[in-house]
Amino acid sequence: MVDKQQKLRAKHIILTSHQNSGHTTITPIQWGAAHPRDRGPVIGSLRGQTHRNVIGTHAGSYGIYRALAVASGVLDPSHKADLTNTSPIVSLGPHPSWSDPDKIVSLDPFGAIANEVFANFASEDFDIFPTIAITKAHINLPEIKESIAQGRLQIDGKMLKADGNLVVTKAAIDPVWYLPGIAQRLQVDEWSLRRALFQQTGGMFPELVTRPDLQVFLPPIGGTTVYLIGDETTIPDPNRPLAVRVHDECNGSDVFGSDICTCRPYLVHGIEVCIQTAQAGGAGVIVYCRKEGRALGEVTKFLVYNARKRQQGGDRADAYFLRTECVAGVQDMRFQELMPDVLHWLGITQIDRLVSMSQMKYNAIIQSGIKVVQRIPIPPDMIPADAQVEIEAKKASGYYSDNGVLPMEALAEVVGRSY
Repeated sequence: MVDKQQKLRAKHIILTSHQNSGHTTITPIQWGAAHPRDRGPVIGSLRGQTHRNVIGTHAGSYGIYRALAVASGVLDPSHKADLTNTSPIVSLGPHPSWSDPDKIVSLDPFGAIANEVFANFASEDFDIFPTIAITKAHINLPEIKESIAQGRLQIDGKMLKADGNLVVTKAAIDPVWYLPGIAQRLQVDEWSLRRALFQQTGGMFPELVTRPDLQVFLPPIGGTTVYLIGDETTIPDPNRPLAVRVHDECNGSDVFGSDICTCRPYLVHGIEVCIQTAQAGGAGVIVYCRKEGRALGEVTKFLVYNARKRQQGGDRADAYFLRTECVAGVQDMRFQELMPDVLHWLGITQIDRLVSMSQMKYNAIIQSGIKVVQRIPIPPDMIPADAQVEIEAKKASGYYSDNGVLPMEALAEVVGRSY
């Protein structure tokens, strides 16, 4: 254990909210530059603070735990990670989209290979840490075994094993926001964005409003995990079939199997379609975004559940979105406009099978320049009984289905209730 008294008391506190606070050797980030030498590294480590060129810290949502470790003396604040043998298991990119500042604004396309491509910056003073990690894994879901038993999936021995294990490549991605690009994507001016971020985080990041020279922000939010199924080299090839499921986190359903929504069934269906597509000579991509409860948070989501079930007439499809808005003030805060960035990071230009009914996801994807050939809704027999209200409310709001949009007045009959 480090001597925390010595470590914490021996240093002065350096405020970072002004340009004359010691940041005299800022390494500029030229967002969208094709060559790493011109782009420059993202330096968010608290070591060597004179070279930091971003607002916030790496793995921002875990910064508080890091602070607890430092305060309790179990982590030396001057520790520098030994990144030996941590490089990506497979090579992804670079792709033309990496050098298009309009295609990627919410992650660092060089994040997985930062140590290699920015080696010329490496020194004791420059602490460059990856914002993306890529590895291999096996995943095992009981539903996959059921699909094998029912003949929908075939064991190939390489990708899908006899014991039901699925071999995947997976990438963990921390958010890296280029603020001018985020503002442009959301069609707001950058100052309004910075001010709102500063105010709505309780003033946690004063640099947002005092350091216009810092254009990159590492927000304290959850990141994204990407699961690649099949031959990842085929993903950018529009001549090879590609299936994609973009899934926003739902811990209650995804992990614990809650039947009030379709989240886990749809996720499983997406994995099944991805396996089938990969076995047909292409690949499948599952994008798992940490946006619990439509990015409203799990507490808000559970409050909405209570309000839905306790309202007059019980849980109703015609009041599904209204109950959310009554509690949260808005129906959805996921801002799918930022979601396609991860698809562009993978070099995707065409999706043959988009496993999603969401018009927000679909619109964001096609408006970003990616072609979608086919949209695949969740099969009716996979929808839990208690989730009928949700699925019919979504269809009525414009979600895609094989049967088209269901008029709101027909919802009561479909879900077996009379309002």
